[in-house]
Amino acid sequence: MSFFSSQFFRALPRPAVAVVVLGLLAVSSASEALVCSGRIPNPITDVCWSCMEPITIAGSASISGKGKLPDAQTDAAPVCSCGSGVNLSVGINISFWEPLRTAEVVRHSWCFPSLGGMKLDPGGIRSSDHGRTPQGFGKNRRTAFWQTHWYQTPWLFVLEALLDNACIEEAPWDLAYLSELDPLWDDSMSSFLLSPDSALFTAGAAFGACAVDCALASAGLSEKTLYWCSGCQGSVFPLSGWMAAQTSPLQAWHLMAHRFAMKLSREGLLWSAHGKKGQCGPYLQPIFDKSVWRTQLLYPSRTTDKSSGGCCQPLGRSTSLWGSGKTFPYTGEDGAVLLWRKRDCCLSAGMADAVAKSAEFMSNAAEGIAARRSALFTHPARTDAAAR
Repeated sequence: MSFFSSQFFRALPRPAVAVVVLGLLAVSSASEALVCSGRIPNPITDVCWSCMEPITIAGSASISGKGKLPDAQTDAAPVCSCGSGVNLSVGINISFWEPLRTAEVVRHSWCFPSLGGMKLDPGGIRSSDHGRTPQGFGKNRRTAFWQTHWYQTPWLFVLEALLDNACIEEAPWDLAYLSELDPLWDDSMSSFLLSPDSALFTAGAAFGACAVDCALASAGLSEKTLYWCSGCQGSVFPLSGWMAAQTSPLQAWHLMAHRFAMKLSREGLLWSAHGKKGQCGPYLQPIFDKSVWRTQLLYPSRTTDKSSGGCCQPLGRSTSLWGSGKTFPYTGEDGAVLLWRKRDCCLSAGMADAVAKSAEFMSNAAEGIAARRSALFTHPARTDAAAR
């Protein structure tokens, strides 16, 4: 028997019935409005362009600031060559950090905060929603599930900050991957197909190593050899939307961003571009090197204010060091994380003008950073409260 057909409801006077119905409609519409909210990212004000730093030439000479974070060390050669025979070209290595992808982590399927809070109707396609349930080892241990959307956001190319340059990814902005359409994302057992090596890291010693990785990431850079760890966020495995212990939405967003990046690298959809192998172009790297990636929170709060723990963070750094006040109830429980990739590039046009072309690249990059900093100064970013 429904509430509206009960004797209690029938006994109510008509004014009271109207109040009850209007109240239920108001609660329903309010809850629907709170299901999905968001903000379209502005690459000028939302992206922290100082995360490009340091920008180095020939492995040592820096033409920019040192940056807030330690720079990942790679085996890129200062003087490099690409091609062979008549196509051989010699150049000088350029190293910088490139804003590349955005991971959008949401509680509800088909919700897109980075598209302004758009909610899609998939028709008959069913997918899992966020859930937290008490499970084992006391009341504080909880499982959680998150959906993830993957955007191509090569902002250097989209903004035309650097044109006609082979050292940046020339790709359009795009919504590239939806976890709602991936049968492996909500099934940890099936995701074992992508990570059979996860069976090697089920012992207590492997989990203990993640505590070491957490300390290293919080102090500087995470340890790339501990690739099964995401530092203070927990274990990278399984490569699914389920996590064993959620302490905060901020922790969950960064863990899901790390997992999704590793998942796509094993599927051949996300390539690396650092070291000697990356100087002449991106390459496949199934064993994900987390030390050459950085994260920046874009939504619900922007981490463009350097005084609040820095703009970018290495994968695995504790969110307690910088995440205070970055989340809030209802509209602030879905997140978007921008991922920056370390790039080594052999900028070559023959030895004669390699140095000149390298200097031109560095000058353009410096001017691009200066222009965006000027824009931030002229149009100060809104506070988090105003942005909400």
